[in-house]
Amino acid sequence: MVSLPQALLLIAASALAGAINSVAGGGTLLTFPALLATGQLSTVANATSTVALWPGQLSSLWGYKQEITQNARTIAPISGIGLLGGVGGALLFARTPVSTFDRLIPFLVLLATVLFMAQEPLSRWQKTRATTAGAAVPVPPSAPNQQAREGILHLTLPVGLFLLGIAVYGGYFGAGIGILTLAAFGLMGLTNIHQMNGIKAIFTLGINGVASAIFIQRGLVDWKIAGLMAVGSLFGGWAGAGIARRIGQKNVRRVVIAIGLLLTISLLIPRGG
Repeated sequence: MVSLPQALLLIAASALAGAINSVAGGGTLLTFPALLATGQLSTVANATSTVALWPGQLSSLWGYKQEITQNARTIAPISGIGLLGGVGGALLFARTPVSTFDRLIPFLVLLATVLFMAQEPLSRWQKTRATTAGAAVPVPPSAPNQQAREGILHLTLPVGLFLLGIAVYGGYFGAGIGILTLAAFGLMGLTNIHQMNGIKAIFTLGINGVASAIFIQRGLVDWKIAGLMAVGSLFGGWAGAGIARRIGQKNVRRVVIAIGLLLTISLLIPRGG
């Protein structure tokens, strides 16, 4: 059982993570170290974090209901890829020994931190593409950018394989999958950030949903802590935009990046013994 200070830490971390996930992605970089700080095994921390943040992802869908409805035909195949990859990644994680996962953690956290750092440049690139596409001379309906503006995406085999790789990684660890997913949608020709976030929300929800189900079935989740954090995640997902505005997006990003880098360094330092 966690102490009161630990419980407050977990609730605060999950609330902020829910807010971050609703506007950018990368919330696991807050919940995972918070769980490690309470003494959880790394595998339990990963599984519990995934389950605890899922309700917050679900609550954030409401803000994208229009974009999701408009892209129903596109979402079906993309969701299928997400579910398939999520199952594969989660099963791979469930079979990974704790000692092996402990050795992988620093590199997984570093990868997630680098992805989070790349989110802002990626966002600027997407805005530039959207502006360019909007100012361009009209092109034939078969052109990719025109398809994107009409909400019809061209899912090529390379992009499909990229999405499958993202889903496998998401089922295994998950931090940063939202950022990778936005990059994939940019490659597909989509320039409307609201459409991208709506489809991304469905894609990542499926990945984390099937991963959560497998983690629960394998007995990897600490339910008392997951329930505590789910409350914070729900609130954060619902109030994400407001929280981000009050704290300031740049400040939120700096805190998350600092935590990720410090955690990577601390995990790479050999323990005395």
